[in-house]
Amino acid sequence: MRTKKQRARVDRDRGYVFEIVKANIIALIVALVAILLSALIVKLFSVSDGAIPIINQVIKSVSIFIGCLVSLKKPNNGWLRGLICGFIFVWLSFLVFSALEAKFVFGLSLLNDCVLGGISGMISGIIAVNIRKH
Repeated sequence: MRTKKQRARVDRDRGYVFEIVKANIIALIVALVAILLSALIVKLFSVSDGAIPIINQVIKSVSIFIGCLVSLKKPNNGWLRGLICGFIFVWLSFLVFSALEAKFVFGLSLLNDCVLGGISGMISGIIAVNIRKH
């Protein structure tokens, strides 16, 4: 039989997991919509090929930020939950976009995405938690 204190801890931990899952779903939806819009813009305005990786990184960072900002509401460890959200988002987006493209390529760009996703998530988590305090 669990004590009241143990049940509260389990409920708190479930809340953290739910926040992270929700943040990643929101971030993935934002990224999918933003990628479609950027593809349309690239097609209409014939943007150079060198700008596309930069646009993709900006889209990933903004998606992580929006997901964290909307979902992370609990006051503690925003940097850690943001970091976790960033890493999970990078892997989820890698899986989704690789499946859409029908090829999975593991390389240095995936490592770069993990680092950028982690940093973006950490910063986003810190901002999201501190906005909620005020």
